[in-house]
Amino acid sequence: MSNNPSGQPDSGDSGEQSWPEYLSSRESRGMPRSGEGSGESEGYGPPRRVIGTPPPATARTMLAGHGGDGGGETPRELPADPPDLVKAKKAERVVAACFLLATLAGLGFLVAYGLIGVGSVRDAQHSNLWLGGTLSVVLLLLGAGAVIWVRNVMPPVEQTEQRHPLRSSNADRAAFKETFEEGTETSQFVKRPLIRRTLIAATVPLAVAPVVLLRDMGPLPGTSLAHTAWRKGRRLVVYGTGRPITPAEFSTPGAIISVAPEGFQNDDDAMAKAAVIIIKFRPGELGAPTVMPWTVDDIVAYSKICTHVGCPAALYEQTTHHILCPCHQSTFDAAHGAKVLFGPATRPLPQLPMGLDSQGFLIATSDFHEPVGPSYWERS
Repeated sequence: MSNNPSGQPDSGDSGEQSWPEYLSSRESRGMPRSGEGSGESEGYGPPRRVIGTPPPATARTMLAGHGGDGGGETPRELPADPPDLVKAKKAERVVAACFLLATLAGLGFLVAYGLIGVGSVRDAQHSNLWLGGTLSVVLLLLGAGAVIWVRNVMPPVEQTEQRHPLRSSNADRAAFKETFEEGTETSQFVKRPLIRRTLIAATVPLAVAPVVLLRDMGPLPGTSLAHTAWRKGRRLVVYGTGRPITPAEFSTPGAIISVAPEGFQNDDDAMAKAAVIIIKFRPGELGAPTVMPWTVDDIVAYSKICTHVGCPAALYEQTTHHILCPCHQSTFDAAHGAKVLFGPATRPLPQLPMGLDSQGFLIATSDFHEPVGPSYWERS
């Protein structure tokens, strides 16, 4: 049994000898082969390998060998050119074409992002198709070009690498530098500027894309979220038809309807803040903290945007006068200023001041007096 407790080869073995070379070297020093004589008991057995490490390599390695006589030129480990230069030249043109097409597809991605809006479901669908399609083409062509480059332009080389100590010796580092330089030459990256330049051009749009996409993070909203499209004298119109309303047309107690500021019913950005519901009550049902001067003939208007996370709160129970948000079940008391009765919402639905114009139609007398929507914006 070996007396080497670490399980490593003998001190004279650098770990780079193959087994036949190891036996030959032992015989040249007059040592018996493994299992012959009493050499086994004296520590002359075969070098023991730690479980999990590769066996001594019999093939050439990526790093240059050690222990030579120091004379002569070290042979190249990597060939400089592929075996078929004509085939490599044709493959070079194919790779360049892939990278050029990837460049155009990348530019198409940026153009599609800048020109195709997402103001509607149809526009969003077209935007997704163009952005996904062009980006897929970029990645596909880059991958195809890289594969053709490696398989047809670079020379085929098979290499094995032994496990070495974590820190390489100075000689190994010098050998690695030499190998790296040879690999650079073998890759044809320096020799073939057409591939190099088209690859760089193909990656430029991908490098610029994050900068363009970050545009969606700004600009800061400022005070725009504290104001809506409601102004003094702006009529309340039925959402969907755009027809203005008179109190006589909305006279059934318990009725509820969604309304919009006149001229903005088709503006999704404006309606995200300005959506309103109006509710008809019987005389005497409205109580504090409802602002009575802001009501008309027992008709009250509240923001439709829930103060929790902004869902549309438009489910109404006539018998209890409760407004329910379907997302997280926040419940508001419509008869008493839309105060919170239940759920995660922390403040009432804002009330819209209402009045009548000269023709008897319901109008807003001002914008909301407090921020609309989630309570976060109250701190803006």
